[in-house]
Amino acid sequence: MGIGDDLGTNMTDEDRRLANDNNENDTDVTDVPVDLNQWTLSSRFGDVRPTPVDTLWDYYQNANLAEGLHGEYNHLGNFGSPRLSRIFFDREERSQLFFTDAYGMFYLKPDQFHFTDTKSPYTNLSYHNAGDKLTGDDHFKAYFAVNANKRFGFGFLADYLYGRGQYNSQSTAYFNASLYSYYRGERYQAYILGSRYHMKQAENGGITDDRYITDPLEMAEGERTYSPENIPTVMDRAWNRNENWNLFFTHRYNVGFYRDAEPDTTSSATTNTEVEDSTVFVPVTSFIHTAEVSTNEHSFIAYNEPTNYYLHDYMPYDSLDKTTYLSVKNTLAIATHEGFSKWAQAGISAFITHEYRRFSLPDTLIGSRREYRHKYDENVVSVGGRLLRTQGKTLHYDVTGETVIAGEDLGQFSIEGRGDLNFRLFKDTVRLDVHAYMKNLNPAFYFRHYHSHHYWWDNDNLDKIFRTRIEGGLTIDRTHTRLRAGVENVKNYTYFANTSQPLLNNKGEVKSYLNAINVAQCTDNIQVFTARLNQDFKLGILHLDNEVTYQKSSNNTVLPLPDLSLYHNLYIQFKIAKVLSMQLGADMRFFTKYTAPDYAPALGQFVQQNQADKVEIGGYPFVNVYLNAHLKRTRFYVMMYHVNQGTGDSNYFLAPHYPINPRTFQLGLSWNFFD
Repeated sequence: MGIGDDLGTNMTDEDRRLANDNNENDTDVTDVPVDLNQWTLSSRFGDVRPTPVDTLWDYYQNANLAEGLHGEYNHLGNFGSPRLSRIFFDREERSQLFFTDAYGMFYLKPDQFHFTDTKSPYTNLSYHNAGDKLTGDDHFKAYFAVNANKRFGFGFLADYLYGRGQYNSQSTAYFNASLYSYYRGERYQAYILGSRYHMKQAENGGITDDRYITDPLEMAEGERTYSPENIPTVMDRAWNRNENWNLFFTHRYNVGFYRDAEPDTTSSATTNTEVEDSTVFVPVTSFIHTAEVSTNEHSFIAYNEPTNYYLHDYMPYDSLDKTTYLSVKNTLAIATHEGFSKWAQAGISAFITHEYRRFSLPDTLIGSRREYRHKYDENVVSVGGRLLRTQGKTLHYDVTGETVIAGEDLGQFSIEGRGDLNFRLFKDTVRLDVHAYMKNLNPAFYFRHYHSHHYWWDNDNLDKIFRTRIEGGLTIDRTHTRLRAGVENVKNYTYFANTSQPLLNNKGEVKSYLNAINVAQCTDNIQVFTARLNQDFKLGILHLDNEVTYQKSSNNTVLPLPDLSLYHNLYIQFKIAKVLSMQLGADMRFFTKYTAPDYAPALGQFVQQNQADKVEIGGYPFVNVYLNAHLKRTRFYVMMYHVNQGTGDSNYFLAPHYPINPRTFQLGLSWNFFD
């Protein structure tokens, strides 16, 4: 994936690390000047986290797929649609930006954005296309970075995604414009990022009968089968829309001293600046301020609602399902750096955070259906600290604790730690890592309050969600082996319960179900065990990459998970004329059958299935055939997506009643410019 691609796609930090591991001895990457560097910033402290300039071409053919690099996401079938990871350990906490959580393929959090330091202007252009002009998809990105001098730089990202949709009323139209700038002096450093997101998605409620996919001849009564655009869907003329603004600013003042530069100064305790007298500035203490302002306006618009579909009708038909959110968050911190002396083996930080949140929901006056806007104000004050070690080659750790001392989330706390141990074993590098946490979390606002045309709840008595997790990993670089395993316990797991009620016909038989959703908590403990093995093989030009994930939920009614998820990628890798690198292969995704979460269009969220009318998805392999190529500063691919359509039982759903796209030709191009 290229820099422009990486800035807003489904590539996680773990995916990037694995990609880098797979290519650590491979010099066949896009040419990158040595004076081009990139980094991300932590959302709390504004710490600089160096990241490789992502020019690797492995898995580029999967960079634009909603199902993820390894097919781990459920989604609604179309390009850029809402999605949910089937791997529980990969799911993030629900944020207050509730309605953008499912758009992780497109929506970019501030700590995921890549800042760039470059001596010459840098540009990345990328384009992905699938299908034809009537039902196809397009995704274009442009990323630009330039430095005014060695301390000051700026740039922008423009990201446009338009998925017309193979099925009726399924289009997606997203646009993001992000501007950034920074100043990196020895004592004072500042970074600013502003982003604007527009995301609009048509909702069709799924197809009316799964047999249009699983048994098309029966539905066509032996005649010609239905094409995707002619398969009837539950809804039309309905949309979910999110309008989001985000401003992130972090700055710090460093107190420290100068010392003579060593012949090879690579320690992270020093800055990237070196003065003319061959001395370097060593920061000892930093005074940090980080601020973030976020807004979101979410609305559901339906001009043609299906009859006998919803159980409740709380508001007049011409009411607008709209909610708004504003957050203003400030963090003050003081940090003592590691490495400024031989006694400073770890960095220590302390911080205090205040967040102001305002939400607005539609409401009605008591005794009437007259509508007004109900506003909710919340203030939260928390304190915490961190112990951090990043230097050296053997042992690293990061332990952070935070507790809320005042406000809406009083009593909320979290303690989280990560660490890794690296050592040599039989002329090989072995890495052991551990990740553990204990969290007591107040459910997000929209679990506690939500008002709309068809769903309505005020849950002032929800208990806090108590989560404990421990997981460990083993990585052996030489054999390309990565093993991870862990267990989590969740008490008061909070979810959207399906409370639909049967609609009876004249004979007292169930005709259909009237849709209803509410918030529920499982007071019992739910345990989830997960184990994942990545093992890659190579024999000459033949490669076989494998990922096997096993997980088990103790409560598949509340938290359903597939027992087994597989990803296999078989390809040959070779060069033509010593300059054009090629990968020709096929990859397969598969997961065992389970009662996956349903999707509620009027809420824009994945929810529990109706337990009286539930279906299973899975047990079907999804196969793509591709050609992936790299030539100097350019990467491109061509792919036949879902090449095995029409084989087996054709149960190609990644969410109940939402089939994925049929066999489709796709292509993509990423081009870097360094001048």
